[in-house]
Amino acid sequence: MGGISSRPFALIASLMLNFAPAPSASAQTVPQVTPTSLARKDGRAQTLELRLARPLSRAEETALRPRDRFRECVRCPEMVVVPDGVFMMGADASEAGSTEDERPRHRVSLQHFAAGRSPVTSEEWQACVAAKGCAHRVPIIAGRERDSVTGILWDEAGDYVRWLSHATGRPYRLLSEAEREYAARAGTTTAFWWGDVADPHEADAAAANLVADIGISTVAAMPPTVPLANPFGLLEVHGAVYDWVEDCWHDNYVGAPSDGSAWTAGDCKGHVLRGGALSRSLQTRRSAARMWSGPPNRMDYMSVRVARTLGP
Repeated sequence: MGGISSRPFALIASLMLNFAPAPSASAQTVPQVTPTSLARKDGRAQTLELRLARPLSRAEETALRPRDRFRECVRCPEMVVVPDGVFMMGADASEAGSTEDERPRHRVSLQHFAAGRSPVTSEEWQACVAAKGCAHRVPIIAGRERDSVTGILWDEAGDYVRWLSHATGRPYRLLSEAEREYAARAGTTTAFWWGDVADPHEADAAAANLVADIGISTVAAMPPTVPLANPFGLLEVHGAVYDWVEDCWHDNYVGAPSDGSAWTAGDCKGHVLRGGALSRSLQTRRSAARMWSGPPNRMDYMSVRVARTLGP
């Protein structure tokens, strides 16, 4: 899989056969693409061909490079290839807003996976409901079909990835907690991928009011803009919803896996949420922040971002 590529280039472009309702300004969309010639870092050019959204062939999967994007069905999530790498998971006590369950920091190696570019959308979830793979129905609001699906329980998130695997014939699953933090950090060591301060691109008065409580600095808020992708190409890794991960909840990282796999040993009455929500404090949106939840609690900020295992 190699190291981090500097080119944010989509190897696979999705050709949408049907017009979808116009998304809201905050929705994440896949731009319509025409064949084009892009200059690569080494000076060579490669023509990217349009391709119907369908499962990757073995040759296509082998050709993937870090940050490449693909979609394996018209209503499947758009995926981003995450670079292989090693990182330090968790947070030191010196990080403002950190908690004891984020310690001890430990070294984790990860390889061969892709992550959803953004959380699963309402439109993508509805495809699972229509196919009877998901029982939980969510309201579909006209013009907001591509907003993140919300109010999803951990078991229901599992239903979705099982359906997606069956529908595509490819290995989809929930992210592990280590994969989710690694993908959010994207090679950084700060509280958020952009640094240790609140995001200046978010007009988030609620978060700003909480800054003094946890010691995280903020700067003057600017009007909301199109969300920025982190260095790995992922959107919304610090909110506006939390993503379920596969792991069972553990009170700390003593004994945690070092290979990036999900930690499912022990009492699994609760699972882990990663990400953030505008309705919760700023400290809970940090890259290292963890949140416990278990049935039957259903909260609006619960969502799902999928993972796809890739071949070597």
